Amino acid sequence: MARKYFGTDGIRGCVGKGAITPEFFLKLGWAVGKVLARSEDQDVSHGMVLIGKDTRISGYMFESALESGLIAAGVDVGLLGPMPTPAIAYLTRTFQARAGIVISASHNPYTDNGIKLFSTMGMKLQDDVELEIEKQLDEEMTTSAQLGKARRIEDAEGRYIEFCKGSLTWGFSLEGLHIAVDCANGATYRVAPQVFRELGAKVSPMAIEPDGLNINLNCGSTKIQALQKFVLEIGADIGIAFDGDGDRVLFVDHKGEVVDGDQLLYLVAAHKQQHGGGCKGVVGTLMSNFGLETGLRQLDVPFTRAKVGDRYVLEEMKKNNWLLGGESSGHIVCGDATTTGDGIISALQVLRVIMFEGKDLNVLKQNMQMYPQVMINVPRKKSLDLETDESIQAAVKEAEAALGDSGRVLLRPSGTEPLIRVMVEGQQHNFVEELARGLAQKVEAAVS
Repeated sequence: MARKYFGTDGIRGCVGKGAITPEFFLKLGWAVGKVLARSEDQDVSHGMVLIGKDTRISGYMFESALESGLIAAGVDVGLLGPMPTPAIAYLTRTFQARAGIVISASHNPYTDNGIKLFSTMGMKLQDDVELEIEKQLDEEMTTSAQLGKARRIEDAEGRYIEFCKGSLTWGFSLEGLHIAVDCANGATYRVAPQVFRELGAKVSPMAIEPDGLNINLNCGSTKIQALQKFVLEIGADIGIAFDGDGDRVLFVDHKGEVVDGDQLLYLVAAHKQQHGGGCKGVVGTLMSNFGLETGLRQLDVPFTRAKVGDRYVLEEMKKNNWLLGGESSGHIVCGDATTTGDGIISALQVLRVIMFEGKDLNVLKQNMQMYPQVMINVPRKKSLDLETDESIQAAVKEAEAALGDSGRVLLRPSGTEPLIRVMVEGQQHNFVEELARGLAQKVEAAVS
């Protein structure tokens, strides 16, 4: 069955267009409830479905619609209010709920919204369950003879804060560390500063006044320039930036320099390998910097690449029985602490390394060499199989030969735009840029 609504990361779109309407969310809640009822031998009302959201204004509307649909299907609902996406994953496990639903469009602007679904184990729903929900959406909506009930879960925030702190060893302290925290006017605006404060840090927060419209607006991990400036202005030891729903994190060192997801992933993996009993392996993506791969190789840590997207990273981690993976964007999965990408948990793992080493982040990040990476988008005017086109493959082999073992070449079609992304990495930026431009010209000739 072809997917009609669900993508690799739930359902997402512009509010009021396509599927992202209150009417659709009403029926989606009903469809989720009906599928969950069929998935168990017992009545679905014996287990709640949790609903959380980020701070965008449309969340109130969609929360009510989902709640009504679930109740119509006979499902009890637990309302969490504004909470980070990974918090919903954790609380779904804690309450042994049938499922968890997050209303969020992550790092997108407030005009967008969508949903993510978690299973009772706090994992992304399996493909077959999502397909069953899509099938149910085509059925006529009916009301259950036994309606569900809704209640607000008052202690959700406190539970999640304690969970985050509990991911570290007892007695861990951030005493003496001054942290600037950019919460993107999003779902972490209350819990993230509180976690760091309760661990002893001096916290200077920013972007903690959500009004429903300013989520991710010139702040957060996708607009990190604001945090860079803030760190320098207040003289913080470190800056931490989350995205709107709190599943991504990037750092800024005391010099105002950005430390991305690949560098953070390396720091955590290296610490585990050298001081934490070993690191079985790390999953990156096709876009992970070549410096991460070479740095881990020097530490004898296995590394593999998955397709771009946290779903694929998690699948590869599970296949290899590894506990660490992530993306350059800062979506890092610490499988020994939680089941999904969690910005606060990931930040705490990095802070543990910093406190253990007793060195500032600017020094620690030097342990991994970031390779210059040049990407050029080539408009695709016709369908083309990159793997079989002889001229393109010859150009790729020529570029790879020029790089030798000190770089890599990647061609991949965009999943959302009529583009072919040409990416080259190597040790010298000018040389890499020259190779990328030459390869892009040959790809452009082939697709014109």
